[in-house]
This record gives sequence, structure tokens and C-alpha cells, in this order.
Amino acid sequence: MLIVPQRHRLQRELIQGEGGAGRTRAPTMSKIRLLKPSHGFNTLSLGARLSTIFLQSTSLSTLQIPSALSPLLLASPCTHAHKAHQRRLFLVRAIESSTTKPGEKEEAAAAPRKEVDDGAAAVSILASSSSSASGNEMVTGEGKYPDGDYPTGEFEMEEKGWWMKFLVKLRMLIAFPWERVKKGSVLSMKLRGRITDQLTNRFSSGLSLPQICENFEKAAYDPRISGIYLQIEPLSCGWGKIDEIRRHILNFKKSGKFIVSFIPICGEREYYLACACGEVYAPPSAYVALYGLSVQASFLGGVLEKVGVEPQIQRIGKYKSAGDQLALRGISEANREMLTSLLDDIYENWLETISSTRGNTKEEVEEFLNSGVYQVERLKEKGWITNTLYDDEVMSMLKDRLEQKKRKNLLIVDYGKYSRVRKWTLGLESGGDQVAIIRTSGSISRTRGPLSLPGSSSIVGEQLIEKIRSVRESERYKAVILRIDSPGGDALASDLLWREIRLLASSKPVVASMSDVAASGGYYMAMAATTVIAEKLTLTGSIGVVTGKFNLGKLYERIGFNKEVISKGKYAELFVAEQRPFRPDEAELFEKSAKNAYKQFRDKAAFSRSMTVDEMEVVAQGRVWTGKAASSRGLVDAIGGFSRAVAIAKQKANIPQHRKVRLVEMSRPSPSLPDIVSGIGSSLLGLESAVKGILQDVASSGAVQARMEGILFEGLENAPSAANPVFLLLKDYFSSF
Repeated sequence: MLIVPQRHRLQRELIQGEGGAGRTRAPTMSKIRLLKPSHGFNTLSLGARLSTIFLQSTSLSTLQIPSALSPLLLASPCTHAHKAHQRRLFLVRAIESSTTKPGEKEEAAAAPRKEVDDGAAAVSILASSSSSASGNEMVTGEGKYPDGDYPTGEFEMEEKGWWMKFLVKLRMLIAFPWERVKKGSVLSMKLRGRITDQLTNRFSSGLSLPQICENFEKAAYDPRISGIYLQIEPLSCGWGKIDEIRRHILNFKKSGKFIVSFIPICGEREYYLACACGEVYAPPSAYVALYGLSVQASFLGGVLEKVGVEPQIQRIGKYKSAGDQLALRGISEANREMLTSLLDDIYENWLETISSTRGNTKEEVEEFLNSGVYQVERLKEKGWITNTLYDDEVMSMLKDRLEQKKRKNLLIVDYGKYSRVRKWTLGLESGGDQVAIIRTSGSISRTRGPLSLPGSSSIVGEQLIEKIRSVRESERYKAVILRIDSPGGDALASDLLWREIRLLASSKPVVASMSDVAASGGYYMAMAATTVIAEKLTLTGSIGVVTGKFNLGKLYERIGFNKEVISKGKYAELFVAEQRPFRPDEAELFEKSAKNAYKQFRDKAAFSRSMTVDEMEVVAQGRVWTGKAASSRGLVDAIGGFSRAVAIAKQKANIPQHRKVRLVEMSRPSPSLPDIVSGIGSSLLGLESAVKGILQDVASSGAVQARMEGILFEGLENAPSAANPVFLLLKDYFSSF
């Protein structure tokens, strides 16, 4: 019986070896790589010439070996177990032994898979065959887990013992003044506008998804909190964050405490959250606009042509639409196909979620939606809301419910104050094994640009690399959760981060958890992790690149401006001569450069996801997928939120699921004078985050970009946005380049 070591050890020895990536440790050895089954796997039996390997998980009790495979199996001590237990096979590729010396290229690839269905699950058998591969791609990576093989991380209320209850009461007595909450209080949270995936300091005026979710968890266990009053107003975040919040609403309801929602403006996003609460109230004059969902795309091609600007864009990938806003006057057929598919997924999910929550059929919900719902009375009539009440009437109702009639006002603790209550106070933190949390949000750049503003949301490669290395070198952390909310950015920075995350994953499990978007450069980072999970409506994939420059010749001619360039070297003027278009040889070189960048991205994606290049090409080409669609195509391992990422991290680190872990935030903010001034200035002057994004993206443009264009999904009622439409157009413009 051959024992297979742990994943990271096996990877280092067989892949990196003594001499770096792509080298073996010994001249003669079998090149086998196991990525997904990270711990506790034994080789069950070996086929002839190591062409087939069957693995048995020591942590799973069921494994089925179909009788059709018996000719392939050698005798082993485990043979009799096949009859006694149903067992499951894990897909692993193996390459037969060779005498290739370190550093030489090798040929190894898997033959076509033969699917065997024995009632429980299909098993893929891969026989080794020869095809050319680069040195570090000589191994075939991971087996594909079905989603059900991962722990769900589902929230369950834990009954506290008398000793813990006593400690919690004691901690509440000695808590800081700003952590004290009166018994019988109602937690009031107002969800409105932008919600960031990063932790924020108390001087920030924005909402933080981690703090919102933590408040739900704390309130469920806090004996001082009687319930939650959730005021939901128009939201400007993606469906990934909305699903995360909705999940925490449902988790909170398991505590038995009430949660009441109030929606003065009712659109699809707002109702999607509110209906999870059960009790939904709206004022009689509420703005109601349940009309359906839409996707918008803006184009500057005609505008730029009129002023004499010609964008020369190289988009590699059929569906890579970043740059279309600059070069085209309208939507391309490929982009229309992609956006229609994304919108279908989001719309179907909305119908399914609302119908299952309300106990209606999808057809009934869609029929009601298509009737054009704009009157709050119709919502009440059809039972979509509980009643029409004003805000003060809802609070009076809660006062009566909590028997606080003698009090002038309802006991309320707001979001800001309750966010300062530590989980330790409620006995929700553990001093056991530590899991590091690395949060990444915004556009990716290699270095911080000169126009970057304090507090701006972005991923600076050199800073993130330092953080990743510190976690890799520390022995305190048993696993890492890499939280990603990024549409991508600089391709070089994305590749450097991919390398560092892979090195981190070779020393400890890394679980990539996707938020609203982890596309292009964001996916580039995620695919380096041990396991990748996404929300069902996360926007991900977009494996492609875009680069370009402007030809300003006609503009210069119109305004009387002239520019002369003196150069040495055939291609020295490739990027500096914006006063003329590319020469044919320059255009050819420019295209080859972009294709090379795409090839590196695509091939590394195939390698990271254990797919052939041809298989990856089918799902790449710059196409954006929802998390659910990406999961069925092998780009994502499982569907879920942050809690499931924690559960999978514990599984990969061999930490029992019932044991608590300490989550250590590696990006916890500390208020500085620039942050405070920036926050105050933003509030006083109304400086939109769109302007900050413009300044930052302008500074980083010019290089090859692994970036997804700005896709804005919204209900039709949000089309006349409160933000300046020029800002929105410019934001789309620069975020696509």
C-alpha cells in the first residue's frame, strides 16, 4: 500500500523540486500530482505502468468501485472492502515513469476519459498517453469534486452552557462604554448605497459587508438584542453581496428573534432582501418599481470619432468586450450573447428565490412582475408586504411588542455603535487554530499610482505580495481565505499575485472566496488557490486581455497641434507616436504581444484548473460567467459564501468542523489623518467614488490589462441614477481600458 503525502508536500517535491518550478527531485520518478484531495488520502491500488490511480479518502466512509473496473485493479489489502462498503473514486491523472533529467521538457497527457456509471456516480478513468507539455505542466493536477463533497458551512445556533453564559454576562459588565447595550434593545441597520467588501474604520461613512454580516451573527447570540429593524433603501452593489446578506438574514432567524424590514423604495434588489425577513413594511407613499431587470452598456465610439480620436484596441478573446465602449458605436453580437446569458441567470434566480420564499410558482411571480407593479397597495393586496406603515408606526409597533410602553422611545442601537461590540464579549471568538483572512477589492495595479487617493478601493500588487509572504512565512495560520472582489486590472500585477498565491497554497490551504465579481485579473488570482468558491451570481471568468492606444492624429490636426518623434529602433515609436496610427508591422507586433499575454493567462488557467488548453479555450475567450455557470464548467469548485469558505478551509487544514477557529483579518484598517480628512471631504463636497476610480484607472492605463468591463445590472427604476451620468460614462470608459 503506497501512502500519498499531503498535497503541499507532494507538490513541492514533484513539481518545484530543488531547482525550482518544473523540475523533478530525482532523475527517475513517477510524476504524479494531487491538488484537490489535500489531506488524508491513501493510494488504494495501482494500475499497470501507473496509468491509473485510485484514491481512498480516509475521512469519507463511502466509496463505490464499480464492478466494471475490476480488471484494472491489482490485488491489495483493500480488495475485500469493495464488497463490504460502497466507496467513491476520486479523479486523478497519473503519468507513467520516465528517465527524463531535471529541466528537460517532457511529454505527458491524459487519454480520453471513459465514463463508468454504476448507479451512484460516474467515474473517469484516464490512461496516460503522450503529448508535448512545458516543464511545469508535465503533471496533470486535481480531481474535480462535485459540490456536495465540501462542507456547507451552514449556520447552526449553538446552545451556550451555564459557564459561558456567566462569562458573557461578566464580560458585558466590564465592557468599554461604547460596547454597552441596554437589554431589550433593537438593532437598527440601514442598508443603502455602496457596500464595500473591506473592513472600514469608524471614520468611514460607508457600509462594510464583513461588519454587516458580523452584526447579524452577534445579534443572534446577544441576550441584550431582542430583534432587528432592517431599513432597506436603493443599493448599489452586486448580487453576490446581496446573497451574502440574505443568507445572514436567514441565519439570524434561526435564533427565534424577530427581524422586520422597512422598504420606502421597493425595487428588485430591495425586495429580494426584504422578503427574507418575513415581516415587510412600506410607507403608503413608497416608491414601488418592480418592472424587471436590465443590463446597460455605454459606447463612446461615435463621440471619439467626432473629435478626431481613433482608439486602436486589441481584445483577445471572442467575448472580451473591455474596450468596446471606446471602439464601437453599439453592442457586438458576442457581447450581446454573453450579457443575455448573464441576465437570464440573474432573472431566473430572482424568480426562483421570490417564488420559493412566498410559496408561489415562478409563473405566478413572473405574471405579477409583468403586470407593471408601481402601487404599494397592490403589494399589500397580493401579500407581498405585511402592511403599509410609516417608520414611526413600525417603531411604535415594536415598542408594544417588546412591552416598552412606559418608555418615550424604542430602545435602539444603531449599526455604527453595534459594530464596535467585539465578538469576544459574546463568547464568539476562539483562541484555537488561526485562519488568516486576506481581503482584496478594486482594480489591480502593480504599484500605487501618483493619483491614488487615501482610502480608495484598489489592489496594489507590491503591498498585497508583502502581506501574502508574511502569511506564508508564519506558522500561526493553519489556512488562508482569500476574499476577492475585483474586475481585474494590470495583467503583469495579476500574474505576480498568481505566483505568490500559488507559493502560499504550497505551504497551507488557500480558499478563494468570490464576492460580487472576481473576473479577469480577479479570476487570475483566484485560480491559484487550493479551492475556489463563488456566490451563485458572482461575475467571474473573463479569461482574456485587452490593450490599446489612441491615435490622436485627426484631433491634433484640427486644433493645430504638432508632435515630432526622433527614434532609434524599428518599433521604438510603438506607444509614443500617438499622432499617427500603427504601421502594418507595428500593428502585427502589437497583436502578437496581446495574443502572447492571453496565451499565458489561458494556459495558466488550464494548468491551475487541471484542464487541457482546448478545454479551457472553450470557457475562456474573455467570457464572463455567473458563479453557478462557472461551477458547472470547472472554473469554480463550489457555490457558497464566506461561511462556507471557512468550513472548507477547516476541512483542508484537518480541523474538525465542530471546532472553532480564530479568524485573523490581515487588512484591518486603522484610521489615519488622511483617511479622516478624505472621509470628511467626501461627505462635504460630494466627491463620488466614480471620480476616484477614474483618477486611479487613468494613471494605470497603457499596459496590457486583464480587466472585465463595467457591467451594470439593475432594475429599470434605477436607470435615472442619482449619480452624474457623465461620471458613470467616464467610469465605464476608463474601467474598460
